[in-house]
Amino acid sequence: MRQPASAKASPSSPANSTQAPTTAPSEANQATGSAPQKVKRPRDPRLDFFRGVGMLIILLAHIPNNGWALWIPARFGFSDATEMFVFQSGMASAIAFGSTFDRSGALVLIARVAQRIWQIFWAHIAVFIVVAAIMVVAGTRYDGVTYVDSLNLVPFMEDPGNLLVGLLTLTYVPNYFDILPMYIVILALMPMMVFASKIQRFLPFALMTALWLATQFGFTGLPAEPWSDRPWFFNPLGWQLLFFTGFFLMRGSLPAPGFDRRLMALAIAGVILTVPFAWVRFHDAHPAFQMAATTLFPLTDKTDFGLLRFVHFMALCYIAVHLVGKKGSRLRGPAVRVLTVVGQQSLAVFITGIVIAQPIGIALDHAGRTTSAEAIGNLIGFGVLVGTAYLVRWFKSSPWKS
Repeated sequence: MRQPASAKASPSSPANSTQAPTTAPSEANQATGSAPQKVKRPRDPRLDFFRGVGMLIILLAHIPNNGWALWIPARFGFSDATEMFVFQSGMASAIAFGSTFDRSGALVLIARVAQRIWQIFWAHIAVFIVVAAIMVVAGTRYDGVTYVDSLNLVPFMEDPGNLLVGLLTLTYVPNYFDILPMYIVILALMPMMVFASKIQRFLPFALMTALWLATQFGFTGLPAEPWSDRPWFFNPLGWQLLFFTGFFLMRGSLPAPGFDRRLMALAIAGVILTVPFAWVRFHDAHPAFQMAATTLFPLTDKTDFGLLRFVHFMALCYIAVHLVGKKGSRLRGPAVRVLTVVGQQSLAVFITGIVIAQPIGIALDHAGRTTSAEAIGNLIGFGVLVGTAYLVRWFKSSPWKS
């Protein structure tokens, strides 16, 4: 499935997002003795563009019974938009938080991470309450199942007191509301990884691998509900491997591979060869593909982030990053600019998408899931996400201060 942590900088144009500012006195400042001016450095446009693409895919994946979701990348490979979100959030966090550590030290880094966790925690609570209220108001589906039951929220409605405590302590994490809690835990690991990188360059990679291996062997499951042994759908101690891969790539601790024809051919071959084991059409055509997919499941498991998901996503990344040209030189045009703005405001857009996905699904239930109705519903959803991104950017520009 499915959050993001956007860098806090608020760029003035969609094609020129910014990293954390550095201070450099200009000649005029030196002559007058005035305070140094902050100089903003341009950020790689590929990050925000692909984050924007990921936000649209996440919306499609969360609209219930959405026909368009049959054509998202997840249907043809082991990785999906969740990998896009986690990896790109790691890269964005390197810009937002890594520079904080470089500029202000450990204490300020911890404080800023704690502030971000606080913000995301309450965003998680707000999303749960709003979506639960929508499900209550929506009533019953055409097939007699209540919308509350469709998201497995009946236990909460029956025992709101105890489960409210579970919601606040993250011991009650329903599946639809699982990505922000995962992100909270990963963010909490960030100071440890940054400090480890200062002790020894390769120490954080050893920690990342150790946590991921512990997850693969079942040592790190987190309880998702008090009445069963169901774990969190996204185990953060498995998914941190991808997050910190993006984080340390952006920090420069991991070298980004340059273009190589052999490596590109290998990446393309790997992505193509994955399709028969992931696409349900192949499973229906011959049972051998279904049996192979079942055998491979421990390596493609989404909860613990199986190894083949990592390999598949890295192959897609290699293809995409070189497809758009050096530093995104081929990323031009109005659609690119719009998606870049969406990517710049990814947290607000993600929250909006999670909330509106359910009303869109409810509307499609009432309108009938025809091809035209689904097209209208999905396009309206895209429009709401784009509108949200531009509105949030406008608010962040503090126009009332002009």
